[in-house]
Amino acid sequence: MSTTLPIAEAPQLRRDAAALLRRHSRGFTKVGLLQAVAATAGLAGPFLLGRIVDDVAGGAGPSAVDQAVIILVVAVLAQSVTVRYAQKASMVLGETIFAQLREEFIATITSLPLSTVEKAGTGDLVGRTTNDIDRVQHTVRFGIPRVLVAVTTILLTIVAAALTSWIVALGIVVGVPILLAAVRWYLRRATTAYLRESAAYTAMNGTFTETVEGARTVEALALAHRRRRRTDDDLVETVEAEWATLKLRQVLFPAVDMAFGLPSVVVLLWGGWLVAQGEVTIGAVTTVALYTVQLMGPVWDLIFWVDEIQVATVSLARIFGVSEVRPDRTESGEEPTDEHIVAEGVTYAYREGHPVLHGIDLDLAVGERLAIVGPSGAGKSTFGRMLAGVHPPSGGTVRVGGVPLVDLPLTDLRGHVALVTQEHHVFVGTLADNLRLAKAAADDAEIAAALGAVDALGWARALPQGLATEVGSGGFELSPAQAQQVALARLVLLDPHTLVLDEATSLIDPRQARDLEASLAGVLEGRTVVAIAHRLYTAHDADRVAVIDGGRITEIGPHADLVDRGGEYASLWHSWQSE
Repeated sequence: MSTTLPIAEAPQLRRDAAALLRRHSRGFTKVGLLQAVAATAGLAGPFLLGRIVDDVAGGAGPSAVDQAVIILVVAVLAQSVTVRYAQKASMVLGETIFAQLREEFIATITSLPLSTVEKAGTGDLVGRTTNDIDRVQHTVRFGIPRVLVAVTTILLTIVAAALTSWIVALGIVVGVPILLAAVRWYLRRATTAYLRESAAYTAMNGTFTETVEGARTVEALALAHRRRRRTDDDLVETVEAEWATLKLRQVLFPAVDMAFGLPSVVVLLWGGWLVAQGEVTIGAVTTVALYTVQLMGPVWDLIFWVDEIQVATVSLARIFGVSEVRPDRTESGEEPTDEHIVAEGVTYAYREGHPVLHGIDLDLAVGERLAIVGPSGAGKSTFGRMLAGVHPPSGGTVRVGGVPLVDLPLTDLRGHVALVTQEHHVFVGTLADNLRLAKAAADDAEIAAALGAVDALGWARALPQGLATEVGSGGFELSPAQAQQVALARLVLLDPHTLVLDEATSLIDPRQARDLEASLAGVLEGRTVVAIAHRLYTAHDADRVAVIDGGRITEIGPHADLVDRGGEYASLWHSWQSE
């Protein structure tokens, strides 16, 4: 059962966004000053044109007009140069803010408790790391610079209009009530609408990802019709959510257009009447009218980015909300006295009141090989995660050296117990980089030794550039067996004293899996190994076998003893041999 990750509430969103912006106050100051200079230079045009009108009306000669034109040319050139540097500074600022935001988000995502990641499901995390990041990226890179330009230009233009003739400039405010009413109406509805839109995309991403990743299961269980129906439902909800936000824009944008056009008409009519009364000059009306028209561009920019910022704000709330995930464990500061792992009364429930483990006790001898077998859904993998410290038990404890696993820092925990599953990941980068994920300081000799330990050194050296070969998406494609060997080589570099192998080779060709496990026998010597077995030859090679059924250990002992006992394990063994 998936659990949606938290979304930041308005107070937290304002606090985190303000903190992010404060860290870049110097950049904002620089951009603001450059934009102010550029906007001031842009105000020269209407002012000089108004002056030319008054000069001509007053009978001034050509020299006055020539002088005004020269000043206008200089102002335009100054504005062009300043705008260039202002835009560059704005883009650099936007990129810097986004880079910091992205790095902090990735750091937060990668430090989430594994139990939280598993409960959240694929769609929510994929949605936040793709759609939400893309939306914020667009706004930070382009929106912040444009909003700075628009606000600076609007304020300076209004001041310039008021200084030219405050009485004529009164006409500019006619459109303000319409503008404010439309924006307020929009903002009251936008957050809810865009949250619904983001949730719809999250659900759709989750459905697509789960269907693609589980394509074989979908086909094997004839679930294609059900998955198509769910996809269609998700698409319908996404379209309806998009349509809801579109309706908001269909009200906002026409209202803004009206708020733009009305002031220009009013300024001309009002200004004309004032000229007739002898209150102002024609040049003053001309200047204010031009300033009114000049306001349209930055105001429209500002309104456009109000819409975009609403989208980004919702995405930002989802991004900041991830930091609200509370740790699932508390470090006690205790140090394990040895490598002895003991589970006592372990219970676990994914949903309250529905336990899947029922008071399991297990004492692992140091260096022991234990195989865990049982029917599908019996709780084997869940118990394996308890032993690896991935999930804190709902009840009972799992201790190493007398210290509960969940009391250890994650970095220390992985030095004691590591989990390897049938899922293996090859990251974009060189083969050496993939291995150094387990030990950043590992040199080539250590990497070669780790690859040799899992019988992978031969094919690794045969790659086009050896350890420097680019693998992962777009690089050299490793086979499933090779990818699993890379994952196991990481474990060798990590060097934990206990390994929990959760069907680690179940997706590999049986002959390759057998060879791989045989090569691991020497590497795992001296370690405590818990193998959740899919193929029972793993159990045959183990020191002890534990049978889990219904969330309980029903049998435990050496392979031969359990076969002779003729119980549940003997039935599994004989059934597997007859296949």
